[in-house]
Amino acid sequence: MSRERIVIVGAGFAGYEAARTLCRKVRGAADIVLLNPTDYFLYLPLLPQVAAGILEARRVTVSLTGTLPRVRLVLGEADHVDLEARTVRYTGPEGERGELPYDRLVLAVGSVNKLLPIPGVAEHAHGFRGLPEALYLRDHITRQIELAATTADPAEAAARSTFVVVGAGYTGTEVAAQGKLFTDALMSKQRKWSRAAKPRWMLLDVAPRVLPELDRRLSDTAGRVLRERGVDVRTKTSVKEATTAGVTLDTGEFVETRTLVWCVGVRPDPLVSGVGLAVERGRLVVDPQLNVPGHPEVFACGDAAAVPDLTRPGQYTPMTAQHASRQGKVAGRNVAASLGYGVPEAYSHHDLGFVVDLGGVKAAANPLGVPLSGPLAGAVTRGYHLAAMPGNRVRVAADWLLDAVLPRQGVQLGLVRAWTVPLESSSPELAKVPGGPPGSS
Repeated sequence: MSRERIVIVGAGFAGYEAARTLCRKVRGAADIVLLNPTDYFLYLPLLPQVAAGILEARRVTVSLTGTLPRVRLVLGEADHVDLEARTVRYTGPEGERGELPYDRLVLAVGSVNKLLPIPGVAEHAHGFRGLPEALYLRDHITRQIELAATTADPAEAAARSTFVVVGAGYTGTEVAAQGKLFTDALMSKQRKWSRAAKPRWMLLDVAPRVLPELDRRLSDTAGRVLRERGVDVRTKTSVKEATTAGVTLDTGEFVETRTLVWCVGVRPDPLVSGVGLAVERGRLVVDPQLNVPGHPEVFACGDAAAVPDLTRPGQYTPMTAQHASRQGKVAGRNVAASLGYGVPEAYSHHDLGFVVDLGGVKAAANPLGVPLSGPLAGAVTRGYHLAAMPGNRVRVAADWLLDAVLPRQGVQLGLVRAWTVPLESSSPELAKVPGGPPGSS
């Protein structure tokens, strides 16, 4: 008898956990194929620390082949799902085309940047969804501080030392918080050569407060820490237009800057809408067992799926890493159950709380609903990340320890070839950068 073939599309939190769970459940009785553009799982919550020079890039990645030994990795990005033929078409990293047949399919393609129709944003903003963007942003920030320190023009120095982050959700808040500490450290090294003012960070959001999706106490804690650190937090404010010289706010104010970081949010991968099945705001509708109605062979989880929230009847689970990782495990168990290994189960999960790392010893957290701030929240936050990471825990902890006792290294790695990376080309690779990919000559 031929072995059943399981194809998992995407290796984010949901896809990775689905693959790891299936490895344990079927134990070689089925062929598991994982289609993903990169050969690693990326632990996204720590990406701002890579951009700020705290963590070395490989610390936030986990090798797929090294940790999923019974899974065949195929490098590529899915283009089309043919439900009738039960195949997934994909494009490989060098443009080659391929096709994967399946008996069971798990769609865990995740999400992409959410672009708004604002003039100049797609061309002049930096995205922040992957490792290349974090490394590029670190190089770009370092370059701006170094150029600001050596220019004789005060206006140019001020523009290069101004960093604008749009979006005060998790990512934007952490980027601004970590970034301010990073640029202050860089400027302190350049101080004897520079007449430039301290670096200026602005955090903008149309919401009335930072972290609007969180409890008010956590939001207030984060806002207070940012303002005490010197971040210019502007709520109920956004960008009207972006140019090479700066950004125009919807208040009419023009801010001269060479750095616009776009952290407005995400939307489900467009592949989901192209499948031809029912969607809810771009997410594939599934039942509580993460099964697509009418297609018992197809499962979806993570940001790609509109999963009924059994703890809040009538609503869907939010697009968070906490839900994605747990849905991946349930999807893996239910796929195995469809092959005769175990019994299916419904997805139900109460949020265990949230953590936001604000840099240094500062954080905001509410583990199990208990609001925390200050060093205690910082310890809880880092402990949570170490527990949640599927690998590299010792290396991450070592980098944190070294950052606490040694000066942070601030050098360019040669990734910047143009003054900006168009947001539309931000990830998972930067091949569309003018003049060729970063690092090319």
